[in-house]
Amino acid sequence: MDFNEAAVFVKVVQAGSFSAAARQLGLPTSTISTRVARLEQRLGVTLLQRTTRRLNLTEAGAMYFEHASTGLGYLLEAEAALDEARQQPQGVLKVTAPADLGDALLGGVMAQTQLTYPALSLELMLTERYVDLVAEGVDVAIRTGELRDSSLIAKSLGTIQWALFASPQYLQSAGQIETPVDLSQHQCVQFTPMGRHQWDLQLGTTAIRVPLAARTLVNSIGVVRAMAENGHGVALLPTFICQPTVQAGGLQHVLPEWRGRADAVHLVYPKQRFMPPKLRGFIDLAVAELKPLFSAS
Repeated sequence: MDFNEAAVFVKVVQAGSFSAAARQLGLPTSTISTRVARLEQRLGVTLLQRTTRRLNLTEAGAMYFEHASTGLGYLLEAEAALDEARQQPQGVLKVTAPADLGDALLGGVMAQTQLTYPALSLELMLTERYVDLVAEGVDVAIRTGELRDSSLIAKSLGTIQWALFASPQYLQSAGQIETPVDLSQHQCVQFTPMGRHQWDLQLGTTAIRVPLAARTLVNSIGVVRAMAENGHGVALLPTFICQPTVQAGGLQHVLPEWRGRADAVHLVYPKQRFMPPKLRGFIDLAVAELKPLFSAS
């Protein structure tokens, strides 16, 4: 089946003549006539009766035109819908991120994405496990540290820098901290992935491992930050989630010249020939929202 023949026939009927259809399609009149003739030959019926003055549909031609024009209309609508979809993000976008960083990282990004693209629905999966994006149908992930899967496209967002923080009230009651060694004499709220028995700190090329009492171990970064804000001790936290509280006076940078580890952070997504508008739109917004956070760390 040659859809071009059907499309030419429909255009001839709509235009009212072979010559008018030829002008609208930008083809020679002979080509238009040949394609309609081939269609009639393939179908085994006469579709058009030609006279010197007008073009008349046969009964078979009228029936074919009714169905063919409807079908071509659907095809044109389908192409128009795809064209619009290529321009306007829509559908469902699935995003995954580490459970302990997702709330701090993505709250503003998700809200801005929904505001900018109201036709787009977002599904956020916060988890500590490694998510196979392709197998689980996830569009994009935020990942920290070393990237394992080289088959994914990775866009750098910057670096998450870890540093020491405590509330002014705690430091006033427990005393100021002059060197990393002093930490072993203080209450420390420990985020377990950063060390259960010690913290590794660095000043330039100088590195030190500080042993800790492991009295308060927490596997939620949100709880660690809340405890530090409420005066329960010193915490090793990402600088970007503490900056607003530092600026408001709720936390104080402890030993600001010393830092914990620095974790690279990336947006990763599967390789694909054509990037869906929903993914492109989210990535553009996420980069704009998150890069300044990490560059300021």
